[in-house]
Amino acid sequence: MRTSFTSSSRRHFCQRCFGGLAIALVGMTSCARCAYARSSPALRNIAFFYGNTPDFSELEKYQFVVLEPSGQFKLPTNRGQGTHWLAYVSVGEVTSLRDYYSAMPKNWVVGRNTEWGSELIDQGAPGWPVFFAERVIAPLVQSGYRGFFFDTLDSYQLFATDEKTRLRNQRGLIAVIREVNKHFPSAKIILNRGFELLPQIHDQVYAVAFESLFKGWSEARGMYVDVPQDDRSWLLDRARIVKRNYGLPVIAIDYCAPADKQCAHDVVRRIRGDGLIPYVSDGHLLTINLAALSKD
Repeated sequence: MRTSFTSSSRRHFCQRCFGGLAIALVGMTSCARCAYARSSPALRNIAFFYGNTPDFSELEKYQFVVLEPSGQFKLPTNRGQGTHWLAYVSVGEVTSLRDYYSAMPKNWVVGRNTEWGSELIDQGAPGWPVFFAERVIAPLVQSGYRGFFFDTLDSYQLFATDEKTRLRNQRGLIAVIREVNKHFPSAKIILNRGFELLPQIHDQVYAVAFESLFKGWSEARGMYVDVPQDDRSWLLDRARIVKRNYGLPVIAIDYCAPADKQCAHDVVRRIRGDGLIPYVSDGHLLTINLAALSKD
């Protein structure tokens, strides 16, 4: 997850069908998806923890929890049945530490994000959506995760310098999300931003998140920062569009120093005041903060 207010994180269903049978099948699928959406629990609260040693007794106080799956731990199997465990997944970037890195064709890598030491993936590469579903997501499902937090959805903007390349990568991202949905239709998908993708895939998304509404973390400066009003206004406009046009819950992830309890409680209150679901943590999401569970 990109813990900086200057970028998004580290963070199909409506295809045209022709012919009576195809239309009937689409209608049946639509009804099934609507029924699934109604049966999904309403999102009340969520935590994000990217450390290697999760304290499950604390995390289970949350309804949803996003974990960094590379940690050496196993998900609870006979406890915390009310908690939904989601895996953090970087879509637009990769590092050599990922298990699937060596299996990726090298021509899928089209650049580097020097700030985070990661490589940028061409989302329009043929074969990438299937590879992502089968080599990235399937092992996480086998490990017990039942949903995913898709990050780095806007990383293509670091190398896409023309409209043709931008559109190609946006179409690739849409194909990735559709492929995951095809393989794992019951998985809950939360996007980190990805606003420009929602017109095509909103019915396959459970929620939308973004970072740094009031308080952010600057990786380059190594410090917590106040978010400029213009950035906040832009994010709130996007949140209103997501809620109004697609009926999706919106999550705001902000950052405060772990020892600054007052900052966390103030930010949670302000985020709630804007009608959003809050979570506050340290700049690298390595501590568990329960402020978002407060009733204030």
